[in-house]
Amino acid sequence: MSTRPSSLASRLPRWPWAWPLPALLAWAAGWTLWTGAAAAGLPPALGLLAGLLAVAALAWRCEGRRRKFIAMAGFPLSALVLGLGHALPPWAWLAALLPLLLAYPVRAWRDAPFFPTPAGALQGLDRWIRPPRRALDAGCGLGHGLAVLHGLWPQCELHGVEWSLPLAAAAAMRCRYARVRRGDMWAASWAGHDLVYVFQRPESMKRAFDKARRELVPGGWLVSLEFEVPGQTPVACLREPGRRPLWLYRPGTADPGSTAAGCGR
Repeated sequence: MSTRPSSLASRLPRWPWAWPLPALLAWAAGWTLWTGAAAAGLPPALGLLAGLLAVAALAWRCEGRRRKFIAMAGFPLSALVLGLGHALPPWAWLAALLPLLLAYPVRAWRDAPFFPTPAGALQGLDRWIRPPRRALDAGCGLGHGLAVLHGLWPQCELHGVEWSLPLAAAAAMRCRYARVRRGDMWAASWAGHDLVYVFQRPESMKRAFDKARRELVPGGWLVSLEFEVPGQTPVACLREPGRRPLWLYRPGTADPGSTAAGCGR
């Protein structure tokens, strides 16, 4: 097995707080420096530059490329719309926010920010896992993961669960070959499934593994895109250049990592 290359990001300490607090802190730091520089009579460009540098330094401590991008982008994007904000009444901003909260409520954000499963993200999974009889996409969003699973195993009975009502409805219309329902992926039973696929966040992976160990059929698979389960050895980790890692676990077996291979660690 190869050794994962070290980097500056891997040596930086991670935030001790739950996401999205690190992003909020980065945005607040940028705004504080920018407005503070303006109050002190400094050139606006200098204050903006100081804010951007602070945001970049704080965002770099976030785990994962997606979170780094979110933490870095919030301050400059909000700065760009500052002029528009003065021209719009408060109710206009509220009207724009309500559809977003309806489509992606705060509870869903705590599970995982909305990032669809990329096409080809599960490529090679069928070389490790025999066709499952019944598979679940836990937190299926708009159904991108369901579409990829259906491409791998067209005969598999696919299920999806999604907390956001609009996203669940859209996934059900988009993936007619799957049974999609609106619900809480943590409260819904995973029993009877041979495979559960998740694209979650680092903080929820231990919870997902424990739930899979309790409820999956014996020998069932937990497949996680990008994020590994802390303290658990995977059966395999599929890594390809330009793709997110794909972690494969068998939580219900006596030694789920006994055949570990291909983890690139």
